[in-house]
Amino acid sequence: MRRFQPVLLAIVILAFPAGLMSQSAGAPALAPATTPGGCASLADDSIATGTAGAAKTVLGFNPANLDRSVSPCTDFFKFADGGWIKDHPIPAQYPAWGTFEILNDRNEQHLKEILEKAAADKSAKAGSNWQKIGDYYASCMDMRAIDHAGLTPLDPELQRIAAIHDAASLQAEMGRLQSEGVPVMFRFGSTQDFKDSTKEIATLLQGGLSLPDRQYYLKEDAKSKELRAEYAQHVAKMLELMGDSSANAATEAKTVLRVETALAKASMDRVDMRDPDNVYHKMPVAQLRTLGPNIPWPEYFRERNAPSFAEINVAQPNFFKALDSAIAATRLSDWKTYLRWHLVHAAAPALPAKFVEEDFNFFGKTLTGAKILRPRWQRCVASTDRRLGEALGQYYVKQYFPPEAKTKAIEMVKNLETALRADLRTLDWMSPATREQAIEKLDAITLKIGYPDKWRDYSKYQVTRASYAENAERGDAFEIARDIAKIGKPVDRTEWGMTPPTVNAYYDPSMNEIVFPAGILQPPFFNPNGDPAINYGGIGAVIGHEMTHGFDDEGARFDGQGNLKNWWTPQDLKNFKARGDCVAQQFDGFVVEKGLTENGKLVEGESIADLGGLTIAHAAFLNTPEGKTTEKAGGFTPDQRFFLGFAQIWAGVYRPEAARLLAKTNEHPLPQFRTDGPLSNMPSFAKAWGCKPGSGMERAGSKRCRIW
Repeated sequence: MRRFQPVLLAIVILAFPAGLMSQSAGAPALAPATTPGGCASLADDSIATGTAGAAKTVLGFNPANLDRSVSPCTDFFKFADGGWIKDHPIPAQYPAWGTFEILNDRNEQHLKEILEKAAADKSAKAGSNWQKIGDYYASCMDMRAIDHAGLTPLDPELQRIAAIHDAASLQAEMGRLQSEGVPVMFRFGSTQDFKDSTKEIATLLQGGLSLPDRQYYLKEDAKSKELRAEYAQHVAKMLELMGDSSANAATEAKTVLRVETALAKASMDRVDMRDPDNVYHKMPVAQLRTLGPNIPWPEYFRERNAPSFAEINVAQPNFFKALDSAIAATRLSDWKTYLRWHLVHAAAPALPAKFVEEDFNFFGKTLTGAKILRPRWQRCVASTDRRLGEALGQYYVKQYFPPEAKTKAIEMVKNLETALRADLRTLDWMSPATREQAIEKLDAITLKIGYPDKWRDYSKYQVTRASYAENAERGDAFEIARDIAKIGKPVDRTEWGMTPPTVNAYYDPSMNEIVFPAGILQPPFFNPNGDPAINYGGIGAVIGHEMTHGFDDEGARFDGQGNLKNWWTPQDLKNFKARGDCVAQQFDGFVVEKGLTENGKLVEGESIADLGGLTIAHAAFLNTPEGKTTEKAGGFTPDQRFFLGFAQIWAGVYRPEAARLLAKTNEHPLPQFRTDGPLSNMPSFAKAWGCKPGSGMERAGSKRCRIW
């Protein structure tokens, strides 16, 4: 989604940074979307075991997933998921393989059936959502037409880039490319005003990079240097495919790397961006003339068709100062090379096969370790979901999201809210003044389940079967224009940041809302008729995760109305930060590979939410009739099944390249650490499994982190 929310907090971002995994068959998004799924299927009540019959499960859990050679008190992730991992090698087309990917694959199969039916319906009403999803998917699948068109869809922009002759024409083309979904130089759009959550405000953010993060340009270790060299070779190959000579392409690739490195040096790092105060600098729009005098801002905003506005948030002022200097110091010919590269990079998945393959060779193979491209149909399903997600989602929920699932999910949310409210009332480290504010915020949380109450209007988005590249470009332009048009308007609190089939969930602190798409509300996360222990360990932990995001190191900075405001007493805030530091320090010790650990401060918010969410989910489960019994099923007590239900949602494995990439760039820890990390801090887990102090999964009291 092209929401410019810096703090949309999800249960898992398995997607790789924007511009990667270009298998999605569309121009790179400006914000992450979930990683497309896989090629297996989920048994109705189990976690995609690939086995059948009696071995399947007891009410949602398959004993074959266990590795009984490992003690649950030594490494619970290996105990609970080791058997699953052994039986599920990563398919060649994926950088990672686990529960989320497999469930997403099942959803994509369902979406494929819908899209193939729509594409085959020649009687679809022109302009209807049915016609649009069918024609979009058909145009994406038509490789003969795509190969025949070649670079023709890019010709108008290539000609405009070639015609750049002065600063004014450079700025005009920059704005035009941004309007079409090509993220050059920086980003511009709307966000909620952090300090007035009722209004949408114009926002400028850093951008303009092709590699996943600034550190890829700046680090001087051997691996980083090797990766930059491979990136330059990829840029050169893409430019050669456009018709440049090998010598010119190599020179141009060095130019691209030089320009992007200058932008990377000026960019704020990811840890600093997690602090909302660091990315909130509201100023009169006239002040931009001082910040960036070499950019004709009034003309730029007209080029972007922005409504009139008096104030703007410049998320990273130092970046724009540096960009302004770079615009003055960099030759027009170099900027033309940079723009030309970004155009073909953004469009690559919608271009002929040779561009798709070369794009995948670097952004798929090199960066993530995937071996082969995903099948075309999967890439086209993902692309349709990205650009017409709420049109496609309407048909998806009609067929695959029964009303009873929504009813049961709402019941679970209410139970977790009750548990969190009870916990807040008894926390020994929180004063009454802060506790009152916390409960007020909890009571104000908005719940969204399944799908939007108001669907997005795609009437202004033209879709035909003539050109997939043009459909993709118009789709990006439609969404960008829709976003910019919100500037200065009241916030629409009915909007969603994910599409209905998405296997994910999120908390938005500016909205103070928790959102659970239909895509995740199915086994192994949730079965309305399944074992409550498994449900509370699965979707219950997800619900608790999102709920406690409102009280993590970022979410706790916002009040119940979604405004950036300190509602903590000084001592309570000190206590809270110390507890967050404890979590961050633990994750600093998790080794991804030799020489690389998790970045504790980067993953602090998600890890606080994992620990808090699981704690609250367990408390809510203990309040259910099933949670009050000790009756075993499949050889496990209800408490043990709760923790197995939690572990099984994180069953999965990453290729080394993908693990390295996510550890450097993503706010979410790797699955094994998301499992063992929070569990090792929970006395209730140690009690359930009989773990003794000092075992791998039972931290000593002085080393145990506790939030809620």
